[in-house]
Amino acid sequence: MVLVGAHTPAGDPLGEAEARDADLVQIFLSNPQSWKKPNPREDAALLRDSPIPIYVHSPYLINVCADNNRVRIPSRKILQETCDAASEIDAEAVVVHGGHVTGDGPQEEGITRWRKALDALDTDIQVLMENTAGGDKAVARRVEWIARLWEEIGGYDVGFVLDTCHSWAGGEPFDELVERVMTATGRIDLVHANDSRDPFDSRRDRHENLGHGQCPEDDLASTIAAAGAPVVVETPGGASEQAADIKWVRGVVAP
Repeated sequence: MVLVGAHTPAGDPLGEAEARDADLVQIFLSNPQSWKKPNPREDAALLRDSPIPIYVHSPYLINVCADNNRVRIPSRKILQETCDAASEIDAEAVVVHGGHVTGDGPQEEGITRWRKALDALDTDIQVLMENTAGGDKAVARRVEWIARLWEEIGGYDVGFVLDTCHSWAGGEPFDELVERVMTATGRIDLVHANDSRDPFDSRRDRHENLGHGQCPEDDLASTIAAAGAPVVVETPGGASEQAADIKWVRGVVAP
């Protein structure tokens, strides 16, 4: 059975899971737009003991590929701190965006910087790299660059997250997408099932509820099913809207 859940508010993840009839949840452990270290959670023991798998999404600010060390070094630090906090709640994994090279440096420098970041990371929590929708010189937007990245970091047992909105907005057609990603990485560990508010190759990361956006519905459904991995919906709305999206995914992966 494929587990299906949602990205939810972090205050009461288990209650949020129940409200959505979710098999799993994904949460932030700190402000996603801040470099601030995650605070200890009073419910850490409860979360550790829960049968509900919890995935942690790292802050959006992380870009270990950046030329500027005032971004690159804090990115490594908050990734380490997020992994430490995720370990405290026995999370399944930490999701992080691939990032992009800034300044005048070549795109290849981002791949080297990811290897250096993973060399410095000390954690028992698996890191899952997520494909991105935009960013000039992004290392995880196009499948060809994801393949080059995996040649460098595949030995670190980094997992991969396939975000369907990001692939669509990033200019990757759904045609044989899962097969192409599997050839590049050898794995898909998690799916972020999101429709897109914007057209193909828009490079805009704006999620929409499943079946209500610009992604062709049949292609979206077949891609999610083909991945065969746990699914997180990161769609707009509250519990009722996400519950409907979870039901949509279950109809796709277990018709």
